[in-house]
Amino acid sequence: MGNMNAAKSTAKRRLLLLRHAKSAWPADVADHDRPLAGRGEKAAPLMGRYLARERLTPDLVLVSSARRTQQTWELVAKKLPSSIAKQDTEDLYEASAAKIATVIKSIDPSVRTLMLIGHNPGFQDLADGLIGAGDPEACSGIRQKFPTAALAVIDFDVDRWKQLKPKSGTLERFVTPRSLA
Repeated sequence: MGNMNAAKSTAKRRLLLLRHAKSAWPADVADHDRPLAGRGEKAAPLMGRYLARERLTPDLVLVSSARRTQQTWELVAKKLPSSIAKQDTEDLYEASAAKIATVIKSIDPSVRTLMLIGHNPGFQDLADGLIGAGDPEACSGIRQKFPTAALAVIDFDVDRWKQLKPKSGTLERFVTPRSLA
């Protein structure tokens, strides 16, 4: 799905939206504290290998404070350069698309490639709201479902994150663990 050979982007800003990997639902565990399920523990490193192979290396990663997102990043990060800056944030947990967009717009312009690791429905709604162009099949896929451990790569022709506008992004690719299997 999408152009698999375009790791070197001509876009001025690139957003990587990685939904947390599949989580478990243990009894008597608060939603915020739910861990990854076995399937998630396999999918996260798969996505990490994909990111590394495709040279999709973020300058900064913002990770929801939820346990499942933290565990997803730990498994993905093992496959990427250790120099990537990471910040944990409560602002991505149970966040609406509008709230996530506000977080993105606050990012320093020195960050050219930003990765967020968070949750649905916020990620799906955000991606749908930001994407104005891209492979029709991939765009349709995001609108139908943004599965666990899926990755959306959205490029923007802006100089600063605060310049993001609805439908201004180009979906460069949408990758799911299933599409890599």
